[in-house]
Amino acid sequence: MKKYSFKNDYSEGCHPNILEALIKTNLDQQNGYGYDNYSDDARELIKKKINDKNAEIYFVSGGTQANLLVISSILRPHESVISAETGHIFTNETGAIEATGHKIHGVVTEDGKLKPEHIQSVLESHTNKPHQLKQKLVYISNSTEIGTIYQKQELKELYEFCQANDLFLFMDGARLGQALTSEINDLTLEDVANFTDVFYLGGTKNGALLGEAIVITNDNLKGEFGFHVKQKGALLAKGRLLGIQFLELMKDDLYFDLAKISNVQAMKIKSAFQEKGFQFFSETFTNQIFPILNNFQIEKLSDNFDFYVWKKMDEENSAIRIITSWATSDEVVEDFINEIKAL
Repeated sequence: MKKYSFKNDYSEGCHPNILEALIKTNLDQQNGYGYDNYSDDARELIKKKINDKNAEIYFVSGGTQANLLVISSILRPHESVISAETGHIFTNETGAIEATGHKIHGVVTEDGKLKPEHIQSVLESHTNKPHQLKQKLVYISNSTEIGTIYQKQELKELYEFCQANDLFLFMDGARLGQALTSEINDLTLEDVANFTDVFYLGGTKNGALLGEAIVITNDNLKGEFGFHVKQKGALLAKGRLLGIQFLELMKDDLYFDLAKISNVQAMKIKSAFQEKGFQFFSETFTNQIFPILNNFQIEKLSDNFDFYVWKKMDEENSAIRIITSWATSDEVVEDFINEIKAL
């Protein structure tokens, strides 16, 4: 039996609708660099869904690229960014942001989410200007790296704090679809646009072959972003490849349907662990769960399934990370649940 991987939500290729669209449009000549009809239509669909006809939208190939482009385009040489220590830019991007010359202030949080008091603590420790860096950007992700999500009031308070302190707020949306379709979510996509200065819709982890859609709503950040995209090698000559994918994902809300599937499958697995009395590293309602198992149980589940050992809790126990995708089948989930029951 081949092992099934719960390591990530991009092990599969893409949703069949995207493959069909790519084949169907393959010989249709289009303008390059994102000026094709498909990209135009996808941008218009996103603008309608966020209710902002003036938003600027750029399609790029991946999440690290999106983070690097946004952050480096906003910050001046003496400015820095604040992130939770669990944030992707702080832990998993090989110093990509620092490589552009900008420090990341990592903040310890209980649930992966930044709150105004976290940011305030960084600001208060950097008052000796011009001898210290100037904080200018706050980076958050939704859902977070440990599967938690922002509620509407939390995001609103964070945005208002940033505005009051002359900070920009940027949301990494690699798993934004999963956050917005979580059973406990009260945010809409329009809310996200209203309470951030820039965010992106992740496609790579939600049914696309590759791609993220950067959405800029703050007029002060729009003007020259395209130059940064080109200069850093992110402007695809065949931009249609990204536009077609987001057009398919945005049509008929396929994007949200796929995200919901991944959440539902994860919650089935979460329930199975709960019924056996297992504890969790974080309380999640998205497609990431973090049950805590002993070493023998981890080894046993590893016989037929792949997953990451996320954090060592003590010598005998560790939290593992299980991630489901839009393509995780009922049969696979049932097989995994049966093995959980047998632990």
